[in-house]
Amino acid sequence: MSTAATDTRAKLIESARDLFMIQGYHSTGISQILKRAEVNSGSLYYFFPTKEDLLLAVLEWYRDHIEDDLLAIHTAHVSDPVEKIFALLDGYRQMLHMFEFEMGCPIGNLALEVTNTHPAVRSLLLVNFEQWVDSVEGFLNEAADRFPEDLDRRALAVHILATMEGGVMLARTYRSLRVFDNAVNQLRDYIERLLIIGSTWSAPKSATKIEESI
Repeated sequence: MSTAATDTRAKLIESARDLFMIQGYHSTGISQILKRAEVNSGSLYYFFPTKEDLLLAVLEWYRDHIEDDLLAIHTAHVSDPVEKIFALLDGYRQMLHMFEFEMGCPIGNLALEVTNTHPAVRSLLLVNFEQWVDSVEGFLNEAADRFPEDLDRRALAVHILATMEGGVMLARTYRSLRVFDNAVNQLRDYIERLLIIGSTWSAPKSATKIEESI
C-alpha cells in the first residue's frame, strides 16, 4: 500500500473514531466522516465497503493503541502499581471534567450502542475490554506480595473495569463528578482493606498438614 493510501486510510479511521466518540456510531453519517477526513466517497468505499467495516477498523485502532494512548499517558509518572490503577481511573475523571460529561469511555459507549445490533463487532469489543483488564491485572500482579495469596486478581481487575464503566455512565447521567468519585473511593477503601489483610495474611494449613501436625 502506498504512503498516500496509508495516510488516506488512517485519516478515515481517525475521523470516524473521533465522531463515534463524540456523537455515537448510529448518529454519525458517512458524509460527516468524509467531510472531517477531507476524503472522497470512492476512497472510503475502497478501504471500507460498509460502515461496519470502518467501525471494526476503529476498534482495531483502539486495540493497537491502548498502551501508548491510554495507559502510558496516565500511569507512566506513577511508580506504585496499585496507584497506577487509580491514576488510570483519574484519567477518566479528567476526561469527564474536560469535556463536561459529553464523552465517556469510547469502548463502553460503543458496547452499549452496537453489541446487540452488530454481532460481528462484539468480539473486538471484548478484545478491547480484555486488554484493559489484562493491564490492570498486570498492575495487581506487580503488587501480588502485598495482597492475600488467595486473591483472584483477575476477578478484581474485572471489578475495577465495572467500577470505571459504571462510574462514567452515572457521572454523565448525573452531570456530576460526585458519583464517579464515590465509586472510586469505595473501590479504594476495598483495595486498602485487602492490602491490610495481605500484610498480616498467612496461608491456611492444608488438611494434610493439619493431620501431620496432630
